[in-house]
Amino acid sequence: MDRLNIIAQQFAASRLITNVRAFGSGNINDTFLVTVDAAEPHFVLQRINTHVFQQPALVMQNMRIFTQHVYDKLQHEMNPSDRRWAVPRVLLTIDDRDHWVEPDGTYWRAISFIDSSASLDTIQDLEHGREIGYALGRFHHLISDLDPAQLADTLEGFHITPQYLEYYQRVLPTYTGAIDLEVDYCLKFIQERQEWARVLEDAKSDGKLPLRPIHGDPKVNNVMICTTTQQAIGIIDLDTVKPGLVHYDIGDCLRSGCNRLGEETTAWEQVQFDTQMCRAMLEGYLSQTSGFLTSDDYEYLFDAIRLIAFELGLRFFSDYLAGNVYFKVKYPNHNLDRALVQFKLTESIEAQETAIRSIIEDLR
Repeated sequence: MDRLNIIAQQFAASRLITNVRAFGSGNINDTFLVTVDAAEPHFVLQRINTHVFQQPALVMQNMRIFTQHVYDKLQHEMNPSDRRWAVPRVLLTIDDRDHWVEPDGTYWRAISFIDSSASLDTIQDLEHGREIGYALGRFHHLISDLDPAQLADTLEGFHITPQYLEYYQRVLPTYTGAIDLEVDYCLKFIQERQEWARVLEDAKSDGKLPLRPIHGDPKVNNVMICTTTQQAIGIIDLDTVKPGLVHYDIGDCLRSGCNRLGEETTAWEQVQFDTQMCRAMLEGYLSQTSGFLTSDDYEYLFDAIRLIAFELGLRFFSDYLAGNVYFKVKYPNHNLDRALVQFKLTESIEAQETAIRSIIEDLR
């Protein structure tokens, strides 16, 4: 029995494992789909990247608190939706732990698989976009009454743009590569936006934007779509659930969804922010969240859309300068190409500020 089968067996109990294969396209954890001879034929096995998640026990604690809260809320909703909504369950090992650690310290966990579902790396059409927005709104609605103090901050500094700028300023002097046209473009792009990058953190400090539970990484491919109804039925990749600003999630979701070429395109100069898709996604999102969003929340939506695209570009470029130590890469300039895509997307957002603010105002 090979290594992966041995690890998967810790979570499979007496069930017969028939296959273990790589699954998904995440940049952080290693993910596998395990097939077993049982009524529920699949579960997801993941190696948690402890370089990124340095306290994996807290990640699992958050996941168990969050999933139990959502499960209880779904059971007691006064007007439950007639739409299916699935919450991944944490699977326990044969000795009732929520994780398994190899002798070398490698940290593994397993979660249930949402059957009859699929995720897509890019949005297919406006209806798909509306479902992506609905999914994030449904997610935020279900956890809007969960006290964020119950959740550990498993990624301190995550989505705190000024801290990413500080890291960038530390690694920049260590870069010894060429300053070609693309690198020079990134350097100037960041320089021109450094002061503005504090916009959400300043609003938080001023008491305008409250801490709430957030997903932390609501990309398009983290939303599961029912293969029968084409409706959103759940959100996965829950490692980053933590206290934060819902604006981080909204900005990240729109950044991911409104770039029709996707974040892995190499045609970065052609990247555009799709305002029609923006409207569709916000329609879906706001259909679920009007009960708890405040006037200040609406006021900072455009800033969130602009900032999170810039922030991810900053993170990719900083990792490129540092030698690709954080994100998985397939070739040496992969993170540079990713940064260029996000900066070009930011430019497009900036150029369409009036149209995007008009969409927000129409829908509020």
